Amino acid sequence: MKKITFLFMMFLLAMVGETFAQGTVTGIVFDSESNGPLPGANILEVRTSNGTSTDFDGKFSIKVTNPTGMINISYVGFGSKNVAYDVTNGDQDLGTISLSLDNSLEEIVIVGTGVVDLAEDRKTPVAVSTIRASEIQEKAVGNVELPDAIKSTPSVFVSNQTGFGDGALFVRGFDDTNTAILLNGQPINSQEDGRVFWSNWAGISDIANAIQVQRGLGSSKLAISSVGGTVNIVMKAANRTRGGYARFLGGNDSYSKGTLAYDTGMNDKGWAFSVLVDYWQAHRKWAEGTYGQGQNYFFAAGYKPNDTHAFNFLITGAPQSHGQRFSQRNTERFDANSRFNENWGYSEDFNPAANAGNGQYTSKVDSERANYYHKPVANLNWDWNISEKSQLSSVLYASWGRGGSVGPRGARAQRTEDPDGDGPLIGQIDFYNTEQENLAIAGGIGGGRTGYIRRNSVNNHQWYGLISNFNTELTEKISWNVGVDFRLYRGDHFRQITDFHGLQGWEDDRPDGGVVTEAYDSNPWAALFNFADEDQRIDYDYSENINYQGVFSQIEYAGDKFSAFFQGAVSNQSYVREGRFIDEGLGKSDQLNKVGYNLKGGVGYTINDSNTLYLNAGYYSRQPFLDNVFQNIRSSNDLVQPEVDNEDITGVEAGYRFRAGRFNLDFNAYYTNWDNRVILSTGRVDLNPVPTPDEDDDILVNVFDRGVNQIHVGAEVEFRYKATDWLDFKGYVSGGSWRFNGTTQKEQYNDDTNELVSSESNLNLSGVKVDVAPQFTSGFGVRAKVIAGLSVDGNIDYYAQQYLDDPETRGLQTRNIGTIKPYSLTDLGLTYDFKFDTQSLVFRANAYNVFDEVRAQATNDFGFIYTNGITFNASIRYKF
Repeated sequence: MKKITFLFMMFLLAMVGETFAQGTVTGIVFDSESNGPLPGANILEVRTSNGTSTDFDGKFSIKVTNPTGMINISYVGFGSKNVAYDVTNGDQDLGTISLSLDNSLEEIVIVGTGVVDLAEDRKTPVAVSTIRASEIQEKAVGNVELPDAIKSTPSVFVSNQTGFGDGALFVRGFDDTNTAILLNGQPINSQEDGRVFWSNWAGISDIANAIQVQRGLGSSKLAISSVGGTVNIVMKAANRTRGGYARFLGGNDSYSKGTLAYDTGMNDKGWAFSVLVDYWQAHRKWAEGTYGQGQNYFFAAGYKPNDTHAFNFLITGAPQSHGQRFSQRNTERFDANSRFNENWGYSEDFNPAANAGNGQYTSKVDSERANYYHKPVANLNWDWNISEKSQLSSVLYASWGRGGSVGPRGARAQRTEDPDGDGPLIGQIDFYNTEQENLAIAGGIGGGRTGYIRRNSVNNHQWYGLISNFNTELTEKISWNVGVDFRLYRGDHFRQITDFHGLQGWEDDRPDGGVVTEAYDSNPWAALFNFADEDQRIDYDYSENINYQGVFSQIEYAGDKFSAFFQGAVSNQSYVREGRFIDEGLGKSDQLNKVGYNLKGGVGYTINDSNTLYLNAGYYSRQPFLDNVFQNIRSSNDLVQPEVDNEDITGVEAGYRFRAGRFNLDFNAYYTNWDNRVILSTGRVDLNPVPTPDEDDDILVNVFDRGVNQIHVGAEVEFRYKATDWLDFKGYVSGGSWRFNGTTQKEQYNDDTNELVSSESNLNLSGVKVDVAPQFTSGFGVRAKVIAGLSVDGNIDYYAQQYLDDPETRGLQTRNIGTIKPYSLTDLGLTYDFKFDTQSLVFRANAYNVFDEVRAQATNDFGFIYTNGITFNASIRYKF
């Protein structure tokens, strides 16, 4: 009994001690410039996971776990602040706490600060625009892809091709193959051709803390393939603050998406964990037949054992599949129905258990053109604060891409009649009658032009890399850093059959004459492990090995008025092709090594607190893409002769910054000379001199334009104005002149035989305009807080001077045929944030292209690309 009494008394004393140890701290957080409240600011008791956030009026209340200590107050876009408290003698009201605007993103980069190349890390300015997490999660979620978050910035154009994740991004007239896309500082452009497939990154908008668009030379230290600029996506790490959210989002054409996320916060042992999962689906995006389905997962574990070291591990992926609307050749059909898509039709699934066990066929939307992919990405960050002046930051990363694209092979599919009844068979694909034709083939074996199948063009890869950067302050005004960038890449490319459409096998498509009998699902999860063995592959089968080793360094002087930097990098890249089909491409090719480098420097001068001038210049010697090195990457180990040289890029830019309280303005002017460029394209050539309506005698050719010179000059203005604490404006204007210059060597190779079809020297391109993006853009945006918790926003973007090439001759010659009529796209949004205690319920609605502006937007090798019509979504998010 005495022991029980003793234990009870000890328990009471502990409870009393705990009670005395705790207290409540309150306060109000304000914007120092607008003198308005900051709703949603993070409040964290330092060295604990105890946290809360401010309500709509900027007020907070937190029950602290220690009698004295510090609370950290932070808000994205503002400098954080530590404030001491003391509740020894009771609760404490800290009163009004003001935060100042801070263009730095330091507060959201928890790990990897040395390898995430943010513009703020360098004092000498660059042309940059930053989009923060709140805007990304408002405008680039659901049935709108990540690039749409940055479309309202100078010299940026997003081509909204129909099909989930099929959009394209252009910066200063350069596509994403020539714009470096970085994820937490690591490159994600394809090692083979520089392309970025946004469908592989469908979940990034949910886990992105910020996107920074550095146009032109930028601040990146890597020797990367950056001509137009650098887009750095800052991904979240394991969050230090405890909390989570659940969200449901719905949109047009039956789009639906559900998301769950939770952060444990950092415990007293320095561990923190974050997790996010979601699922989405839709029967179409905009055009007919563009169905889609996918998931997103994210897991991060952070560990901070002390103030010297910090670690973060994460893995994320976004498996997806979607139907596509390839570029459309039939403009008349499109004019009659803007949702028309010539690439889809209805197929039938047989369910043997239906209809009381008698089985039943059900029709479903199916596409001749589709994409499926799964690209898990993992990385491990380590930040080491060696001393007050020196830091080492490293990231070890890996990705494993599995999947490919679906397309037709063999005879052409049957089509339904023209719905108008006054034209040829240009309706939808008739999968049923196509299968009936296959079933009538003797022996059930197709091949060549006999029978119709759908194939998967498989693009698997393994990619491993290491980036490490050491930074030190040599003096109070001089800093220096040096780092390494290593990459190991292997890509495996082949074709396999995904649907025989009634056939029993497929022949005449392998060098050994074998008959292929197995089909493989176009499923992103199955694609991880289930793909064709070598004896079941068709058309082509090869691998590519690319190894990259780079070293970079930068030194910067930053005085009170004057700043200057000099930066250099050198890299070696090796290429090896390994073929398994066709005599010319069997075995491994010889290894080709190319050395590249870049040099850039700049100066900045701060006239006063409001005015800054800068001038930057740089030169790149960039290694060619692997796809440009070989005569025919699908079937030949032979290098293009003479050997492809490095591309030469020279850039100069000047700028002016104005900062005065509520108003910010940036002006940039640029000149980019891209010389010795190689352009690889495809086309068709009719070798029959006698005109014939039958196009089947055309041959597919690979076209090499060599020694191409492009000159891009332009200017940009961007401003932001916080008129009051409830009204914000922003806008931009950018104009350029992007053109080809001089002559080029054009060669055409037969895609099947690799034979040279034609060669033309001194082909004059002077004066031909670059046609990939509009050369004049402007935009205006506004955000207004209507009442407590309710805000509305809108953007209008205007596009003009976009040149067109003829899709029938594109790839065979480059000539402008006119311009696209200028047009504008208007987006509107509404947010209602209802806060209660430490939780909130947020409703968000978006309408994109509200005036339903649908038109031809660009051309490519196959036809016209069109804009989407009006698109909308709405979500409800519960944050706890």
